[in-house]
Amino acid sequence: MAARVQFSLQNTLSLLSPLSSSPNPNLKIFTTRFPLRSSRFSRSRALCSSARSDRAADSEPFVITTPLYYVNAPPHMGSAYTTIAADAIARFQRLLGKKVIFITGTDEHGEKIAAAATASGCSPRDHCDNVSQSYKKLWKELNINYDRFIRTTDPRHEAIVAEFYTKVLANGDIYRAAYEGLYCVNCEEYKDEKELLPDNCCPVHLKPCALRKEDNYFFALSKYQKQMEELLMKNPNFVQPSYRLNEVQGWIKNGLKDFSISRGSVDWGIPVPNDPSQTIYVWFDALLGYLSALLEHQEQPDLQKAISSGWPASVHLIGKDILRFHAVYWPAMLMAAGLRNPQIVFGHGFLTKDGMKMGKSLGNTIEPNKLVQRFGADAVRYFFLREVEFGSDGDYSEDRFINIANAHLANTIGNLLNRTLGLLKKNCQSTLIVDSAVAAEGSVFKANVDNWVEKARIHFQNLSPSSACEAVLEIGSAGNLYIDERAPWSLFKKGGDAAEAAAKDLVIVLEAMRIVAIALSPAAPSLCKRIYLQLGYSEDQFDAITWNDTKWGGLKAGQVMGQAEPVFARIELETQDEGEGAVTNKAPKKKGRASKTQTAVEA
Repeated sequence: MAARVQFSLQNTLSLLSPLSSSPNPNLKIFTTRFPLRSSRFSRSRALCSSARSDRAADSEPFVITTPLYYVNAPPHMGSAYTTIAADAIARFQRLLGKKVIFITGTDEHGEKIAAAATASGCSPRDHCDNVSQSYKKLWKELNINYDRFIRTTDPRHEAIVAEFYTKVLANGDIYRAAYEGLYCVNCEEYKDEKELLPDNCCPVHLKPCALRKEDNYFFALSKYQKQMEELLMKNPNFVQPSYRLNEVQGWIKNGLKDFSISRGSVDWGIPVPNDPSQTIYVWFDALLGYLSALLEHQEQPDLQKAISSGWPASVHLIGKDILRFHAVYWPAMLMAAGLRNPQIVFGHGFLTKDGMKMGKSLGNTIEPNKLVQRFGADAVRYFFLREVEFGSDGDYSEDRFINIANAHLANTIGNLLNRTLGLLKKNCQSTLIVDSAVAAEGSVFKANVDNWVEKARIHFQNLSPSSACEAVLEIGSAGNLYIDERAPWSLFKKGGDAAEAAAKDLVIVLEAMRIVAIALSPAAPSLCKRIYLQLGYSEDQFDAITWNDTKWGGLKAGQVMGQAEPVFARIELETQDEGEGAVTNKAPKKKGRASKTQTAVEA
């Protein structure tokens, strides 16, 4: 059994007395319903809780969450993608000077977890410990800088779930009923027959749903039909992208149905406070992790304390397959508890392989640990952020991955930095002769860089990391074009004013690289730190950067650049000497001035 909450609810539950309520006509009721205490729902309270803030926006932390990942199996690339995106957004917000609370974690209760533990020959607790640790290990390898990692088996989380359940129960929104339906074990959800494929197959997992009949507790979602309609009408940006909003509006328009929030046949879960013979069902458990994660370290579990530490969330970042639970179930649950709703629910697309969603249940996943080991965290992070339009589906192919990493990171960025520093060392003893602001006076190039930086800021702000990366890469492309057109190596040979102009050109290009190192750092933090260090800064200075530092003029006269070392390795596939598919990282040969296609090596 799951660790049980070590406190008593007797005093609270003694206040609750049965009172009848009308059954939901959408359910197939087979036994006498056991309604619990009801009370008149306050519409004004729900609407006030929807998205309105009582505090000044600037004083609120930026709270971003990933889903709490299900630990029936180790992490796959789909969960890694969500977390990479959340990390990039969190890093950008920190650059803006915001207090950020980046929440991730693991969902560790339920039927699938118990089954997976049995299959691996260990207890559910040991299974959860092992898989949860594998998520933490992968996040470290991917350079994920989260603030809170919540596990739903944490006793403090279980206490928050029990307190939340009790509030909703006291509001009259939980009742007991018997029902039967087609159940997808992988989705942990009962399905409507009209949404299933032939042979009652789940459209997500492509496996048949099983007919089940159970006696459980329900949440009265149908009671919030009007409030949910008003929430979306008054907050059109609540669900993003906009085409996901259309999906949610369609679900609500078709009529909300009450849903089960407990299981009598599953032992591995949090006991229902007023009926320990049943356990809390996954969504009434896992979704509460966004609240329990807000508790300070070692702080005693208290729902109000958690709320006051950062709720509502600024962004829930999720895959589109769990959109219904976050954009319909969760808001109504919060209304029932008298709490405010998150500001944005963003449902991104699937990563696909051979045109199909990648997922543990489908058995066609890409192993993220192997990708990082072969190509490095920067390449993995950059590829998925840059090449998958955020919100849409994106397909992975190894050839495309390698081509993008080589073209963008090794060539456009790495090679530009390497050859510019090489020219500076050869002709200026690695020392800048003039302030970058002075060097670029009247420069069209500087104006273009300023424009691309502003575009990147807007795109990051609007949860569009792909477009943000594209804007930053334009700076690198323009820098390469600028240095090729100016040909400073030729100007240095002429001496005099020409050589002075060439030295200024190098300052201009290196200032652009400084800006790239800041603006691209949400996507490729390690790569950008290596760039920054080669520009003569320390690690502490890089760690202290803000978005304001993207303003032109950071490099000053007399500043000494670091040793020119390649910052990213060109990825090569070896098929003969090292075996089919082996990967090597080839550093450029040092033969005088680097060519335009010369590449760099990862430090």
